Amino acid sequence: MFMLKRFLIGLVLVVVAIWLWNASWLAPVPAGTLRLIAHRGVHQIFSREGLDNDTCTATRIDPPRHDFIENTIPSMQAAFAAGADVVELDVHPTTDGRFAVIHDWTLDCRTEGKGEVRSHDMAYLKTLDPGYGYTADEGKTFQLRGKGVGMMPELMEVLAAMPGRRFLVNFKSNEAREGDMLAALAAANPQWRDAIWGAYGGDLPTLRAASLMPGLEVWTRGGLMKCFTRYLAYGWTGIVPPACRDTEVMLPINVAPWLWGWPNRFLDRMAKAGSTVILLGPYGAGDTGTAGIDDVALLARVPPGFGGYVWTNRIELIGPALKAR
Repeated sequence: MFMLKRFLIGLVLVVVAIWLWNASWLAPVPAGTLRLIAHRGVHQIFSREGLDNDTCTATRIDPPRHDFIENTIPSMQAAFAAGADVVELDVHPTTDGRFAVIHDWTLDCRTEGKGEVRSHDMAYLKTLDPGYGYTADEGKTFQLRGKGVGMMPELMEVLAAMPGRRFLVNFKSNEAREGDMLAALAAANPQWRDAIWGAYGGDLPTLRAASLMPGLEVWTRGGLMKCFTRYLAYGWTGIVPPACRDTEVMLPINVAPWLWGWPNRFLDRMAKAGSTVILLGPYGAGDTGTAGIDDVALLARVPPGFGGYVWTNRIELIGPALKAR
């Protein structure tokens, strides 16, 4: 009985020590500046219910509040005007060695074109209407049709149109050659190197781009999974796993409270490890796509003094709300 009592007392002391070592309130309060990543610029919002990788999201949009079309130059300019620090965009290589800026693997959903984006040259893609397929009423009307003709840009156009701005490139394939293409574009146009803030998506092109472009902010899905699983396993010790070091940590806001030391202790550890946290919207089982901090209630859950990035699909709402706060 005496030995059991000593064991229980020892166990309680260990638990208390771990709790104190990971107590957020005993860590420095962050004193950073929150920054915003606008996912696809200002764009049409759609229902995420039942999404899978083949869902045509253009056919499930909410009634349009504006005429902006994702991944076009006007939508990106509007995002920066609303307060974005970085705009995320999607790229596909074309048959003539360019990067077309469009989300989907094929043209059939958003445009009047057919087939894979990468099966065409940029001249043909420039003839299409990226607003062609949008409908909020199951195809009875197409509210944006005709409003985007010729507006599918190539990456060079985007960089030239918005000097001094920063962009996050999403590789939609897993072909390493796309990393070479991005590095070659930056090498041939050094005035745009700082504009290419980061890259993610397919692991092979992302890692290839990182190896050729020092200072490029990158992360991979596999790296994030290693970061989270290993931090959950032994982050209570204060040791930051190698996968969480010198990277961008994309963190759903509903997962964050389960991590050791959230928020102050965790953010302090990541900062000392050279990593920046990007807060996402809530993660749900079976989620595809990227949920964002898309309403003021979620924005209110971002810790005071948070000095990382907030990912949003509603920059036109979150940018002004953050400024007002």
